[in-house]
Amino acid sequence: MAQLVLIVDDESMTRDLLRMMLTPVGYEICEAEDGEEALQKIEATPPDIVLLDVMMPNMDGLTLCHHLRGHQATAQLPIIMLSAKTNFNSIEEGLNAGANKYLTKPIARKVLLATIQELLGS
Repeated sequence: MAQLVLIVDDESMTRDLLRMMLTPVGYEICEAEDGEEALQKIEATPPDIVLLDVMMPNMDGLTLCHHLRGHQATAQLPIIMLSAKTNFNSIEEGLNAGANKYLTKPIARKVLLATIQELLGS
């Protein structure tokens, strides 16, 4: 059975690009435009891993990450933050929010796939 990746990003082009990177290698994709929509999707169909943008409307990635880590059902869910914010403080903030990894945009396909495989143990 394919592993489910939830892509949470308010930019449709970014979601499209990530989907094009992941579907050819067999990942199933679910998408959300912000943290609020992501929470609904996670509750309905828990993903195997989340790719999470930091800057989004309604509920940003840091808030969503804190929320997921604070609930037993999602506390261990692997989360990769993907952001254009590349300074040390932003990276530290993302990791302190509970992200397993913080990768910067633009992301190389090879790096993304290796990071997903590392966190999923596949």
